[in-house]
Amino acid sequence: MTTLIEQIKHGKIWNFHGGIHPPENKQQSNKHSILPVEIPSTIILPIKQYFGSSMQILVSVGDHVLKGQPLTKSNIFQCCPVHAPTSGDVIAIEAHTIIDASELSNTCIIIRPDFDDQWTKKQPIWEFLTVEAETLITHVHMMGISGLGGAGFPSAIKLQSGLVRTDILIINGAECEPYVTADDLLMQEHSDEIIQGIEILQHIVQPQLALIAIEDNKPKAISALKRSIGDKPNILVQVVPTKYPSGGEKQLVKLITGKEVPTKSIPTSIGVLMQNVGTVFAIKRAIIDGEPLIQRVVTLTGATLQQQRNRWTLLGTPIRFLLDKHGYTPDNKIEHLIIGGPMMGVTIPHANVPISKETNCVLVPSRLDVISSQGEMSCIRCSDCADVCPAFLLPQQLNWYAKDHNLDKCEEYNLFDCIECGACAYVCPSEIPLVRYYRQAKSEIRKRNTEKLRAELARKRFEAKRLRTERKNEQRSTRDKQSIKNRHRAMEDFNDSGTVTSTTFRLQSESKQSSSKMSMKPVIAAAIAKAKAKQIPSNQVVQNSRKIKPIYEEHEKQDRACKVRDDGERYNYVSLETSSDKNRVVAAAIARAKARKKIQLRKNDEDK
Repeated sequence: MTTLIEQIKHGKIWNFHGGIHPPENKQQSNKHSILPVEIPSTIILPIKQYFGSSMQILVSVGDHVLKGQPLTKSNIFQCCPVHAPTSGDVIAIEAHTIIDASELSNTCIIIRPDFDDQWTKKQPIWEFLTVEAETLITHVHMMGISGLGGAGFPSAIKLQSGLVRTDILIINGAECEPYVTADDLLMQEHSDEIIQGIEILQHIVQPQLALIAIEDNKPKAISALKRSIGDKPNILVQVVPTKYPSGGEKQLVKLITGKEVPTKSIPTSIGVLMQNVGTVFAIKRAIIDGEPLIQRVVTLTGATLQQQRNRWTLLGTPIRFLLDKHGYTPDNKIEHLIIGGPMMGVTIPHANVPISKETNCVLVPSRLDVISSQGEMSCIRCSDCADVCPAFLLPQQLNWYAKDHNLDKCEEYNLFDCIECGACAYVCPSEIPLVRYYRQAKSEIRKRNTEKLRAELARKRFEAKRLRTERKNEQRSTRDKQSIKNRHRAMEDFNDSGTVTSTTFRLQSESKQSSSKMSMKPVIAAAIAKAKAKQIPSNQVVQNSRKIKPIYEEHEKQDRACKVRDDGERYNYVSLETSSDKNRVVAAAIARAKARKKIQLRKNDEDK
């Protein structure tokens, strides 16, 4: 039985469902070679690259930067770093309108070129065959390489997913979008470097077969690639019929291998890895030449341009600068600025937005090129949209659910399998902008899923906090219970040994200490009085004692009148007559103090 690889080598081509054949309009821009780079007066670099929120800006306003110098960095592969396209000064870091379907602004690094075009130090890897695949993938990430076919998906993520299993490596050179010829001219003029890039990818993912898929309407590119391949093993050119959207990832996999990529899955799940020819060229420049992604080929076309050609363009170049270089004369009645082709392109509000890594074409048609619209009409249920859908979807039902904001039904009908190719809207006789409704529904679903994720994370944090609190309370309760047990055990030990409890012992100790302190106070007072009495001259003491003798005699009589205490103890006093004149006053004071203290103690005992 013939294997799949052998069938592909023999030129076997399959087909995918649906598809259309719109006017190609490629001859306007593919007759001449690619124009060289021209440096604009201002470079506007959006830091948002796919998931750009995690980017760290490495420069500040006023810094001088060199060509190829990294301006941002990130440790995750979802964020592609941005590099300076030329040397100059950073004059601002501020919000600016970027190429986006929502027409929103984003943080941009604005550079004023010095026109010296001075390079920073390059870091090439010439002997890439001796370097491990993970190291090369990290280098591709550091060089800011992303998909140049339109989606802008980081190339490092794709290569990392291809390490697990890659049987077939497909290089996408179909370029099925009308008007766009950037990849066509790149394959014609840089076929040798594209083949070098394919050899790098072969070393990284180790496929059984590598092939370049290209539509049959590009004969010059086909010849150039075959000539560059020569007798290299396991690399071939596979020509596919011209049909839109053959350049879609899943559609091209079906054309080449006959396999269907599962819903909500990627080609690597079936052993296929796909890269755009422009991305392969950028990978070659990053590995062998050490140059980050700072420029790309852009098709400038449309009847309002005097010169419709392809041009090497620095990332961050304002579109207004390119239009002026190609003789743009806007139509007075209608002006359309479309980034990309007419099928999947995005209309921008003005020409001051910058070129990004995903920008492959700037289309500025005239009024005659734009089909007049009668406005959206009611669906007549002709099913033309379903017949041409390359993803086997039901656009009619998806349209109803999207308008009704029934997001669950949209997901049930596989809305995210839609590649937004625009084939359904192209054939719709009611001129319903189906893709616009699909994009809006996708945005609402993503927003809802994000809110659900945040709510789930908040719930998990709350549960974790509740568990921590319960655990702490349980530990505290356990400690308290253990402490009570220890005290009870200690009390039992005291009782068993015939001693008083610790509480009784403590109370008795406190009572004894209080009594001793109270008994010591009269002694201290007497000592102080005695010391003071010694400091008084004897004659003065005698004179004073004579003056107050009647008073003390009266006090002594009152003290003698005190009754005997209940316990039978009688107070003994020192008589003034039996004492010397010098000590008589002090002795009387001490006696009165002792009497008052004993009376106070007796009252305290009675109160108890």
